[in-house]
Amino acid sequence: MTREAWIEAGIGALAAEGIANVKIQVMAKTLAVSRSSFYWFFADLQELHRELLDYWLRKNTSPIIERALRPAQTVTKAVCHIFECWVDPALFDPRLDAAVRSWGQVDAAVRGVVDQADDQRVDAVARMFLRYDYPQQEAFIRARVLYFTQIGHYTLGMRDDRDMRLRLLRPYLLSFTGREAPDDEVEAFESLVRRVQPDG
Repeated sequence: MTREAWIEAGIGALAAEGIANVKIQVMAKTLAVSRSSFYWFFADLQELHRELLDYWLRKNTSPIIERALRPAQTVTKAVCHIFECWVDPALFDPRLDAAVRSWGQVDAAVRGVVDQADDQRVDAVARMFLRYDYPQQEAFIRARVLYFTQIGHYTLGMRDDRDMRLRLLRPYLLSFTGREAPDDEVEAFESLVRRVQPDG
């Protein structure tokens, strides 16, 4: 048994059933160990909670910021870099994001962390738009529209399949940037999506 195993169990419980189900006894049963082994690695449940938030920030915020900073010849290509987070589950976990947001509804400290993460994500996307000579206020608004559209997509539980999302790729890029995406960029992103979502 390791500290990481407990964190993984906590993440699994949080994403599946919410923070109320992140209980030592529940996780111990999942891991097939005694609950006392928890205290070899954590002083209390609150320490695990902090680890869960740190994991969420690394898992779901860092990739968005990293991709927003990636160089690209065009703004539409830059947006495609961010879109990678929405289509590749290795880069962004929607269930975990929704679970942490729900947690924030009942815990003011967690809500503060969520709000800060949202600000960091939007700021990174806004700075991306600024690199392509959008005025500052417009860059900020476009970043908010792009980011909160996707978060709303997850929050509402919309279930567009892979093929529908690919059909809508061009109009989404046009809507978010005001610019037409070149064919090669669209084709490259379609190939990436089919690679990370082979079953549609």
